[in-house]
Parts: sequence; structure tokens; C-alpha cells
Amino acid sequence: MNRVWGWAGSPAQNDTDRHVINVMRGKLQADEGSFPDLAVASSNGRGGLHEAEGVRAALVGSCRWDDADLENLAGTIGAAAALALAWRRYGADLLGRLHGTFSLAVIDKQSDTALLAIDRAGVHGMCYAHAGQTMVFASTADSVAAHPLVGAKLDPQAIFNYLYFHMVPSPGTIYRKVHKLLPGEYVLFSGGGATRHFYWHMPYKEDKRSAFSEQADRFRTVLRNGVARSASGAASPGAFLSGGTDSSTVSGLLTQVLGKPAETYSIGFGAEGFDETEYARIASRHFGTHHHEYYVTPDDVVKAIPIIAAAYDEPFGNASAVPTYLCAKRAREDGIDVMLAGDGGDEIFGGNARYAKQKIFEIYGRIPELLRHTVIEPLAFGAPGLSALMPFRKLQSYINQAKIPLPDRLESYNFLHLNPLASIFDPDFLGQIDEEACLALMREPYARTEACSPINRMMHLDLKQTLADNDLRKVNRMCELAGVEVRYPLLDEEVMAFSAQLPENWKVKGLQLRYFFKEALRDFLPPEIIAKSKHGFGLPFGLWMEHHKPLQDMAYDSLQAFRSRGYVQPAYIDNLIDQHRSGHASYYGVMIWVIMMLEQWLATHVSDAP
Repeated sequence: MNRVWGWAGSPAQNDTDRHVINVMRGKLQADEGSFPDLAVASSNGRGGLHEAEGVRAALVGSCRWDDADLENLAGTIGAAAALALAWRRYGADLLGRLHGTFSLAVIDKQSDTALLAIDRAGVHGMCYAHAGQTMVFASTADSVAAHPLVGAKLDPQAIFNYLYFHMVPSPGTIYRKVHKLLPGEYVLFSGGGATRHFYWHMPYKEDKRSAFSEQADRFRTVLRNGVARSASGAASPGAFLSGGTDSSTVSGLLTQVLGKPAETYSIGFGAEGFDETEYARIASRHFGTHHHEYYVTPDDVVKAIPIIAAAYDEPFGNASAVPTYLCAKRAREDGIDVMLAGDGGDEIFGGNARYAKQKIFEIYGRIPELLRHTVIEPLAFGAPGLSALMPFRKLQSYINQAKIPLPDRLESYNFLHLNPLASIFDPDFLGQIDEEACLALMREPYARTEACSPINRMMHLDLKQTLADNDLRKVNRMCELAGVEVRYPLLDEEVMAFSAQLPENWKVKGLQLRYFFKEALRDFLPPEIIAKSKHGFGLPFGLWMEHHKPLQDMAYDSLQAFRSRGYVQPAYIDNLIDQHRSGHASYYGVMIWVIMMLEQWLATHVSDAP
């Protein structure tokens, strides 16, 4: 557990403030000491609190300074002491000198200024609310909402955003007044006002060219350094091993770094198309790891659902949280204190299938406009009844999708686009919603980069939306719930910087995903791992729900309870159940899971939800 919480801008009132900070502490399930308006809880001892010359500083995480004086001070007195000195020397510019994973808060009583920030990858989180002359902040949204100046009023737009994305994307939260920081971002509170800025951007270098063999050699060194740094200080490290490219690479390098078999953990499922344990075994045999497997059952899922829903500070609808939790729990039971995860490789080395798919659609935009409008489109749409013929139907579908600009096109198949929104949502609820807000949340990070290529722009979007908003939130919280710390070697700053300077056509060459990564590690990874397609810890919830009565009952009870809250049309719930029963169990099981987890979260966290 690495948590920070407190507030700035209001005069300390000792007993009253200590009561409020204890309420916030309760939301964080933390028990360490604090100042009256600032507190931390750090599970790995790499952080803490410090006060000097009117500056209070809180820092948690695994970080280092590129300033020798600050690094020495951190090693002798503590990381928070180094942070306080860095603030006095550099102000907010200190963030350019701080590296690794962290969240921090600085409160300067003399200048009535405060600084909040998180690391470049968004491994650590920070939420805040600007309430009058006060800024309340904490590592979780519910802790901020617990402050009496903020309150826990739900945001209808956030409910809509959750159903669209299956999580609540930053910078919003489920609460009206509470906001999240994005990766590489800070907020500065001064004179009663708050301003947000980015101190770091992914440094894409699209015009850089080097010899492939030279880059491959350097890549191996960079990767090994990232794994070594991630394993440093762990008493008993282990690694997730799904059998994919990333987890296999991390597990193999961890074995090298340790000089002995790494403890690796995998999850299996007794459902066709979901079980990848054989690939994990291949990787384990190849690298000589000490491997552990656990097969998830529907009963495990029933037990885990309320635990997981209660653990998150916001509703979270990624079903792979269940196997992640059970895998981390098994590792903790074996005495593992730190788990290394392979998250991030797809988003920085070009591994998501949509990257190749969108390259195909982008081709259409490069055809001369005159040719498209006078030849291709009249041919595809010109005569009635052409859509009944398969070649023309496919061409029409391709053209219609290709004409949607990125990144909007990425959500063409979103569940909420299957039907008109008026047929899904209650009219009163829909009247409070900006229907374009979700696309705007994608357009901002897609455009906020100097990269020109659609591949790099999509990866930049995924650093925020797929990683920080989703995968890292999933793995962080589930590992914390299991009692184990998690670290991400592929999100090591050196690894990220290396990936950014690779040509984009080395990441996705033609339609080959992760071309450079796989070629550079071809004689390191097993050939079966190189050749396999991306999968991961997917959960066969939709299939199991068809036949497992307790799981079905929990899902149906949750759907019926959600029906009465007034967010969606009752007919939409009925249609969802009917579609699930009619032979589309896996597909419609996704949305059933998302709604079920929202209802489970509301029932646990919100007493006055509609």
C-alpha cells in the first residue's frame, strides 16, 4: 500500500483536522501517522513525511533523483526530506529530476502553495478536489469524497462513461467534484486557484534511424536493467506468467537477474478458448522457472465478486480483475512480497490488434479524394440492392468505417453504439449526459503528442486509457487486495524512452504486431511464444453464467437491482439477458458483467444512489 492524503489552503485546526484525516484514512484502510493535514502509508518503506522551513512533503513509491545531493539526502534522511529540499530549490521543476514510480504532495505554508504529482506512466494515482480556498487530495477518489468540503455526490456523466469504457476514465471520477491526475501530470494550487500541467510527454522520435542489430543489442540491455531495477529490494520476488510475450520475457529475465529459478504464477480456466496455461508451461520450461498454476472455478468468481467490488474506490468493470486477484493471492500465500507484471509492452512496442486493423482503414484516406468520390464510392453504393451481395457489403462496411476519423473509429463497435441511446437510457438520466464526452476523452491524448503517425498516436492514447485508466488500476488494486506489491519492468522509464525512439514501422511492420520486440528476442523467447496471438487472463464469465446457477443468480439479482436505479430502460436489461441466452453468451456476457459490477459497487459504497 502506497497512499498519500490530506489538504492544503485551510488553516490547521488540529482536533477537527485530525478527525477528518482519520475519516480519509479509513477510506484508504491505512494506519500510519500523520500531520494534521497530510499523511502517508507506504508498504515498502520508500517514502514518508517530512517538514522543514514551512514545507511539508509526502512521497511514496520507488523513485530516484538525478541530482546527486537529493539522491544522497534521500538515502540518509529519507525520500520526503529530499522532496522538501527539491521543492525549495526547484519548485515544480523538481519533477524533471525525479524518476521512477511515485505520487507526491508538497504543502508550502509560507507561500500558500501546494503541488501534487504522479509518475510518468501513472503507476501511482492521485485524486483531488478544489473546494473554495482548499484543495483536498488523496490516492483514491473515495477518500477525497470523504472530506466534508467535497462530498460523495455521484456524477451522472461518470456513470455513462463507465458503461461506455467499463471504467471511469481520468481526469474524471465517479464523484462530481473529484478529479484524477493523468500520467506525467501535476496540479499546482496557489492563491486559492488550481492549474494542471504535464511535466513529461512520451518522447517519440519518428525520424530516428539506427541499425537494427545495434538497437536489438541495446534493447536486451535496457530490458534486463528494467527487470533488475524492478526486482531490487524485494525479499521474495515473483512474476505473473500468462504465456504471452511480455510476461514470458519478464519471467525469463527475472530468472537471469536472480541467478536461480524465478517463482512464476499463472491462472487457468476450464473453458475452451480461454485457457492458455500450456503457453505458460512452455515459457516456464524454456527459462527454468519454478511455476505455479491455479485453475479458477465459477465458485471462485462468485466469492470474489463482492470482495473486488468493495475493494475499488470507483466502479471497475474489467473482468480479468478476478484472475489477477486470485493469482496474486496464491503468490502471497507462498510468501511472495513483490510481483513483476508484464503490462505495458503492447502499448509501447505496438502489440494491440487494433493497431494493424486501423492501418488497413487508414489506407482509404490516402487514396486521392477525386478517385474515392467519383469511382470507388459510386461503385460501392451506386445501385440498389448491392448490400445484399457479400463483396459489396464488405466494401460498404470498410468505406463507412474508414471515413470515421481516428480515434473515434476505435469505438465503432462499442456496446453503446449497438442501439440508439434513447432506447438504452432513461430520458431523465440521458438529459444530464454529454453524448460526445467519451469521444472527447479519447481525442485529447490522441492529439496531445508530437507524434504524427497514427500508430504512435494510438499508443499514446493507450498509455492513458488502456494502461493508466484500466490495466494498471486493475493490477495495482488486486495485488494490494492480495497483500503483494506489484512492479512493471516494461514501464521502466529507460524502457519507455527506448521504445519511443524506434521507427513506428518497426513496431507494426505491415500488419505484423511487435515486429522489433519479437525479432530482437527471437533467440531468447520460445518460438511458440513468438508465434502466438495476444490473449491474457480473460475470464469466461458469459459462458459460465449460462450453466452455473449461483453465478447466474448473482448476475440476475444485480441486473434487477440496477434496473430500479433509473439509469437505463428496463427493456434494455431484458434485451441483454435475452441476447445472452440466445447463443451469444461470451459477447453479451461482457456488458452483463459491467452492469453487475457497477451495481455491486453502488450497493457497497453508495447509500443514497438513485
